Amino acid sequence: MTANNTTTPTKKAVHFGAGNIGRGFVACFLHLSGYEVVFADVNGSLIDQLNAQKSYKVIEVGADGTTESTITNYRAINSRTHEDELIREIATADVVTCSVGPSILKFIAPVIAKGIDQRSNDASPIAVIACENAIGATDTLAEFIKDPRNTPPERVEDIGRRARFANSAIDRIVPAQDANAGLDVTLEKFFEWVVERTPFQDCKPPSIKGILWVDNLEPFIERKLYTVNTGHATAAYHGYNRRKNTVYDALQDRFIQNQVRKALANTAELITEKHGIDPAEQRAYVDKIVRRISNPHLEDAVERVGRAPLRKLSRKERFIGPAAELAEEGKDCTALLDAAEMAFRFQNVEGDEESTELARIMATEKPDDIVKQVCGLQPNEKLYPMVVDRVKRVQADSQDD
Repeated sequence: MTANNTTTPTKKAVHFGAGNIGRGFVACFLHLSGYEVVFADVNGSLIDQLNAQKSYKVIEVGADGTTESTITNYRAINSRTHEDELIREIATADVVTCSVGPSILKFIAPVIAKGIDQRSNDASPIAVIACENAIGATDTLAEFIKDPRNTPPERVEDIGRRARFANSAIDRIVPAQDANAGLDVTLEKFFEWVVERTPFQDCKPPSIKGILWVDNLEPFIERKLYTVNTGHATAAYHGYNRRKNTVYDALQDRFIQNQVRKALANTAELITEKHGIDPAEQRAYVDKIVRRISNPHLEDAVERVGRAPLRKLSRKERFIGPAAELAEEGKDCTALLDAAEMAFRFQNVEGDEESTELARIMATEKPDDIVKQVCGLQPNEKLYPMVVDRVKRVQADSQDD
């Protein structure tokens, strides 16, 4: 990356989520592409800090050393207390992005909908791109925006004249930050930001450095989710259950590294056949991913990487998603089931509400109901009884304790 861009921006982007991904990844590339970035967040102290501090650093760490970029030309708005101001910003922006977590999309949709509704049909449509670790996150956000409670049905009919919604796949490891880092963000040098081009067939897509525009996003997003996120979470959950402190520590354990490799061998079989990816290319990709999550300079607590187990055990996520497809084809998904079992054991972890809720569900619900509720699996799916057996095992172990 280059040093501080001092030119006056002529474009504006509103980014929801001023956390580490937002400041260190998305806003960094928007800034380097000449956009003024307007952060939107509900964290009042973070908003105040951004408005008081006119620059921060993005520090990239890699095997070949460290580089820094200085980010400027940004403002921040408290979306909880200054909604009208935020609506005006969206109404005049070129791009809206977000990195808030898939479960928060429904909460940011109403204000985005109001901003889009105030845009002129004669202006260029605003590009809406959700940068989340989830398949079809922008589609999900768009559905919330188009909900009659947020946009009147008669306005949905021509919403394409005011906004275009493009799914994306992002890949960059951003570990927990040093407590004294302030606004500065440290992350890995490697990144991938892939966005679908098809929503912009009749208009120009936004010019953003770092984006790879593609016509078919699914191979990229599934390869990333079922390799990076599956591998990272597998290491974290096995690590947690074997009392490791960090993902780096976990991957120094030969058993855990083997479990990660086996899980990624499961997903590789699905990815290569489904998307026509060369097996040798996928093996090289897996090797690179294992090296990335093993980076000693990006140590991350297993509790942080494993947080939100209910989401990570859901139907379209990193374990159940690929395992369900493999099971339907009669193929091996044992290592994915092993990892999912470890996720079911991730209970009552301090600071993680989902792990507390998971503990309650596991203590009060029947195995079949848990698999339906948590994993979204149905009895007619081949994976269903396999996961039920794992849930029964975890519940039995809890009773023995």
